[in-house]
Amino acid sequence: MAQSSLFIHELPSRRWQDELADLITDPQQLLQLLQLNPEQLPSVRAAGEAFALRVPRSFIRRMQPGNPQDPLLLQILPGAPELVASPGYGADPLEEAAANPLPGVVHKYHGRLLLIVAGQCAVNCRYCFRRAFPYAENHLGRTQWDSAITYIRSQTKLREVILSGGDPLVVNDRQLHWLSNQLASIPQLDKLRVHTRLPIVAPSRITNALLDWLCGTRLKPILVIHCNHANEIDTEVHAALQKLRNAGVTLLNQAVLLKGINDSEEALMSLSESLFASGVLPYYLHQLDRVQGAAHFEVSDQRARQLIAAIRNQLPGYLVPRLVREIPAEGAKSPL
Repeated sequence: MAQSSLFIHELPSRRWQDELADLITDPQQLLQLLQLNPEQLPSVRAAGEAFALRVPRSFIRRMQPGNPQDPLLLQILPGAPELVASPGYGADPLEEAAANPLPGVVHKYHGRLLLIVAGQCAVNCRYCFRRAFPYAENHLGRTQWDSAITYIRSQTKLREVILSGGDPLVVNDRQLHWLSNQLASIPQLDKLRVHTRLPIVAPSRITNALLDWLCGTRLKPILVIHCNHANEIDTEVHAALQKLRNAGVTLLNQAVLLKGINDSEEALMSLSESLFASGVLPYYLHQLDRVQGAAHFEVSDQRARQLIAAIRNQLPGYLVPRLVREIPAEGAKSPL
């Protein structure tokens, strides 16, 4: 299917590629940038060996220097609690291996499936449920892509494909252009959903070239961002989200409830208001997926319910996300 060029007036930019090529991966450099005590380096380095530090400078600029409890810093800085083995936590908390019929495809739910488009992200969130995902086994070369597309075409009850990863937007627009056209040629599909953190951590990624492939087919474009705290939304992020919204993209947010980061009424209400001001509807508030190394982020179900009840009494319903947990055996997210 030929793809129309809806946003041809912007010259191609390599700003986002340059930004992702200049990530901070050295804990010592991060602590120096934020004027933090280097005494924690041994535990930071030890945790980072198991799951590397990875964060764009644009995200670091939103952190408060000298504040070891900054809510953005706590999401990305490796630490000693990750090294503690916790009962009930594992490498594949959502049992995705059982729903991985061929490389790059995770097919768990009726009417939709997920494509693992990339094996890395622009930022390594410390609570990531896919921190141990076998990306090497799900890498897609051209042969594997063809097999994945053939599989999708054979699933006549599908309506939606979700691009995920890693983060699908670390892939260049030429490849994503090809993929969006392939998906648009499958008659039973009517929606293309992208799950990404890049509009938040590296908003320069939202270019006209991206809008061309995302909005240039017959498929309805939906972009689900991942934002956990209002401090993540600065003027550049706001502008990127507005650009997506103005192009006709449906914008939703999935947050994770994280101890010490957003587990207060004030933090959750501020997040919902900031999202809505940027054209994004709060969608889900997830309870933590129990991946090994992330137990220190868990908030009890009782506390989570109290928080949702409190913000429901203070915000209009459209600003209250649905509190959910993903249970591997269930056919959808389970409301709490």
